[in-house]
Amino acid sequence: MTRITGKDLIERGYRPGKWFKAALAHIAAHDLSGDALDAYLAEAAPTIIEPRKYQEAPAFYQNLRAETPEEADNVAAVEETMHRLMMTPTLVSGAVMPDACPTGAPGQIPVGGIAVARNAIHPAMHSADICCSVMATNFGKLDPKRVLDAAHSVTHFGGGGRDDVFKMPKSLKAAIEGNYYLNNDRSKSRARTHLGTQGDGNHFLYVGRSERTGDTVMVTHHGSRGFGAALYKVGMQVAETFRMQIAPRVDKRNAWIPFETEEGATYWEALQIVREWTKLNHTVLHDTTLRRLGTDAVDRFWNEHNFVFRKGDLFYHAKGATPLDGAFLPDAEDARRLIPLNMSEPILVVEGATTERNLGFAPHGAGRNRSRSAHKRSLAHRKVADVFAQETEGLDVRFYSGEIDLSELPSAYKNADQIQAQMQEYDLGEVVDRILPYGCIMAGDWQRNAPLRRKKRRR
Repeated sequence: MTRITGKDLIERGYRPGKWFKAALAHIAAHDLSGDALDAYLAEAAPTIIEPRKYQEAPAFYQNLRAETPEEADNVAAVEETMHRLMMTPTLVSGAVMPDACPTGAPGQIPVGGIAVARNAIHPAMHSADICCSVMATNFGKLDPKRVLDAAHSVTHFGGGGRDDVFKMPKSLKAAIEGNYYLNNDRSKSRARTHLGTQGDGNHFLYVGRSERTGDTVMVTHHGSRGFGAALYKVGMQVAETFRMQIAPRVDKRNAWIPFETEEGATYWEALQIVREWTKLNHTVLHDTTLRRLGTDAVDRFWNEHNFVFRKGDLFYHAKGATPLDGAFLPDAEDARRLIPLNMSEPILVVEGATTERNLGFAPHGAGRNRSRSAHKRSLAHRKVADVFAQETEGLDVRFYSGEIDLSELPSAYKNADQIQAQMQEYDLGEVVDRILPYGCIMAGDWQRNAPLRRKKRRR
């Protein structure tokens, strides 16, 4: 008989993929043709999964409401993008928090969104900032200025990394080298050079006093830096390969890696390694600050708020949401979680139970009603120094780069009191303590004086 080739399968309407090789070998070995060939191909070919129709998308829990006209526009955009997201066929449930805001086109998970998928991991739903998280260390009765000064000498904000400042444990290095997704030069380099760095944007190092005890507490906020971003890039490529094979009409931003595949299981393992690295990244900054001050930690706890959490065959993608459910944090020693608002507001320490509508989550911060650039434009008529002085009065606020970032000042965020009121209204965690602000460090507009920009201005 005539030998069946991949071209023949394509002409029959089958989409090329990994299954072609095994199928062609099976067809040749069993000399299949006619009805037997048709029956085999119908069984062997991957099932094409279609996106849901708009009107058939599952409902999601909306834990926010608008209180101003500006917020009404934001809430409407969140509703639309979340509804389109739920058209993704793997999703079974979802929710949005009071700090929710869209991140892109409709259909892309919003900040403050939770998407629950069955047996699927969606890289775009955890984004490049994998395991963005917060850690708190209690420094006892030390002067908060001493703690902030010591931490300033330890931390690093802005682009890039720094070489050989902190060492990774051999066990973590071995885990990275043993994972398909992470054992490459880019990932290993970022894991080494970005350790002990905090990046830019809304990441911070905050020092304040516990309202309950008066103790000085340091909180760091950052993710997995370039190490996690490298995993995200590869994960998106793998998810796209699967999408083209099994769900070509699903929005490519919502492509997924089936968990019940070798690629899925290995990606889940890679996420846990990135989580371990990120926790270490917080820990080295806190421990080194303690050593600079010659003291020990009174207490410490941490939590992610941008990650994928698992319960059985369900994968909870939290794009900016604080996990309350203890099952999501296997290394948590108690139920306390951290929710930062803005640099002039307390960081909330919360506890809470899982309910039907919160899916086991609380907000992760104050969120925004408009973009960074839109906020900057709204202040263009004022001097930067005047805005900074007004909004940070009484606080020790430092920008590591020396350049003020207007998009990170308090007015760039939603009203903190409103966020807390809606947390109470929708049963999204109970505040058990507040870390009252003394000061903080952020990257600032570090790109303003980056070498390439200085060179361009000189021209």
